[in-house]
Amino acid sequence: MKNILAILVLLLAINLSAQEVVSPEHLEPVKVVDTYHGVEVEDDYRYIENMQDPKVLNWMKESASYAESVLDKIPGKEDLMKKMLEMDSRQSSIVSNLFISKNDDYYYLKRLPEDETGKLYYRKGFEGAESLIFDPENYKKDGEVNYTIHGMQPSISGEMVAVRLAPNGSETGEIVFIDKDGTQHSETLELAAFNISWDKNDQAIFYPRFNSADISDMTRQMNTQTYKHILGDDPKNDIPVFSNTTNPELKISPMELPILIYEDLTDQYYGAVVSVDKAAKIYMAENEIPGKWKQVASKEDMIEIPNITKHGVYYLTFKDASNYKIVKSSLEDPSPGSGEVVVEEPKNGTITGIFANNLGLFYSIKENGVRSRLYYLSKDSEESSEIELPFVAGNIGLSGTAGSSDDVWVNLIGWTQPLKRYHYNVKEDKFTLQTLSSAVEYPELKDLMVEEIMVKSHDGIEVPVSIIYNKDLKMDGSNPAMIYGYGSYGISTGPFFSPITLAYTTYGGILVVPHVRGGGELGDAWHRAGQKQNKPNTWKDAIATAEYLIDHGYTSSDKLSILGGSAGGIFVGRSITERPDLFAAAAPEVGVMNPVRAEETPNGPVNAPEFGTVKDEGEFKGLMAMDSYHALKEGGKYPAMLITAGMNDPRVIAWQPAKFAAKAQNYSSSDAPILFLTDFESGHGIGDNKTKAFESFANAFSFFYWQSGHPLFQPNEKLKK
Repeated sequence: MKNILAILVLLLAINLSAQEVVSPEHLEPVKVVDTYHGVEVEDDYRYIENMQDPKVLNWMKESASYAESVLDKIPGKEDLMKKMLEMDSRQSSIVSNLFISKNDDYYYLKRLPEDETGKLYYRKGFEGAESLIFDPENYKKDGEVNYTIHGMQPSISGEMVAVRLAPNGSETGEIVFIDKDGTQHSETLELAAFNISWDKNDQAIFYPRFNSADISDMTRQMNTQTYKHILGDDPKNDIPVFSNTTNPELKISPMELPILIYEDLTDQYYGAVVSVDKAAKIYMAENEIPGKWKQVASKEDMIEIPNITKHGVYYLTFKDASNYKIVKSSLEDPSPGSGEVVVEEPKNGTITGIFANNLGLFYSIKENGVRSRLYYLSKDSEESSEIELPFVAGNIGLSGTAGSSDDVWVNLIGWTQPLKRYHYNVKEDKFTLQTLSSAVEYPELKDLMVEEIMVKSHDGIEVPVSIIYNKDLKMDGSNPAMIYGYGSYGISTGPFFSPITLAYTTYGGILVVPHVRGGGELGDAWHRAGQKQNKPNTWKDAIATAEYLIDHGYTSSDKLSILGGSAGGIFVGRSITERPDLFAAAAPEVGVMNPVRAEETPNGPVNAPEFGTVKDEGEFKGLMAMDSYHALKEGGKYPAMLITAGMNDPRVIAWQPAKFAAKAQNYSSSDAPILFLTDFESGHGIGDNKTKAFESFANAFSFFYWQSGHPLFQPNEKLKK
């Protein structure tokens, strides 16, 4: 009897495994109408914004389970994940977030192949012995929460470091203090935001604080204040020292973030008021804090955070210079308006980074967003000279020790060239390799080639596009291809080297990165050309890229996919809603999909300078144009979609992609799957552990290959809708 029962159970299990995986019932629309400036806007899935509603929450959970079951049944996904993990394991150590004190104390994050996240290490100087001083995996390890290090700042002397940790992707920080021998201090600071700065003598720190840990609290980021914490004191005694409350005369708006910085070099306090707008307001004070502030720079000066040296203050500014220029002011009168232009705006290329030390100024110029050159201007000279690099670089990163010294380190990276860190000796014009990460080889990537082309967009403007693929591919339209992009905040996309991203190319796929308007690849004007009412240029540049790829035989519309996250959700969502015929699949990840309603979320109002506000009629029209949720048309034949959200996401609240997914599932007339995957233990992807990050890429790439017809990724037909 037992044997018969066992056989029946086995047969039942086999039968169930062969059955079709059933998706959750689609959510039905409930008509809601808003009126903006006389325009009626239907929002039939408004109720999804209440994610505490059991019906909504259950749908999100069921959708996630279904999406995971479908993705896990794609043949090839497991092998792709193994390939990523194996490629990652070749590098015995990956080092990031390096800080060097004025006394040559090195603090940095290092991840070993067996680690899920970076751990904090210390060494004295580059040649010093290394020691592990803090492991975030052991922080509150008895709980259910995963912590990752979101930021750190060594003390001025280098004797200790303030470490900011955040739970499960929420970005709501907790600051702890670690001595260089690994001893942890007793106090913990709650609700810490960004930008830790030490006070003189290492006796206190300044840190901005969120108003709430609840990512749905509309007051969470409004009227934030910078607090002072005295080391060893009870955090309950921390007091605000820089904010609109403490300094009403500065008229800091509720959506601006006030940051206080003590500069050891000049023994002065600087206040920076920043927002998503690149232009910062800078103030200066002497003596004790809180005190009186003198304005150094206004928004009209269009400067970023200055570089302060013993011989002057350097500003990178885009005032009357779309490609940026560099202004130097004196320590006695540090305002940019009183300074002189020491580096004029380049005619070809954009100044993308500056670093100043005792010897002078170093800066990089990037051409077409993809090739960088390095220059040096001595403090005693009026003429810059180009520095010959060890290899042609896509991106250049410049750094040095805290305070002003003679040291400068140059980080070089390219599409197919891993990051290398060099110490540059100015007097000898010599680069010395000082990479802390271990060397690694990727033979499967050795045959990759990079094409840098210009594609004419809808309005005749030429857009730089990077195309990466194996040199043996034939351009006959049969290749799977993936467009990856962003296009917001003036942020440039690449060149970057990521073996995990490049793993896509090892299956015959073509990786394409269009440097669309809204990014910063071609300067401030390029950014403004994809901002607010100009936002359509962002996705129209993507569409022009897709058309070029198809017309020139790189791929075809039934093999082309598109990927983008966060603000890149606009890039993806509007590309596929305007031209669904061009794409086989799309993956907007934790994407901004309903910007018309963004100001009803805690992170929405602070982003109005980038996207606009519904309070302004013209900007409302711009928001409607970029809204993928409202752009969906009933009966539209949309491509396959993998839409993701993070339940703890403080940047793009999970109901934005949820509303888009629900509406797309109901409106699409194609039989392509539309999957909605919410991660209930993650946020915006910032701080995800290694496995979670790799799985996100493996999900998207295998989904794309499935939909493009790649033979290694074709599941049972019953998985398709």
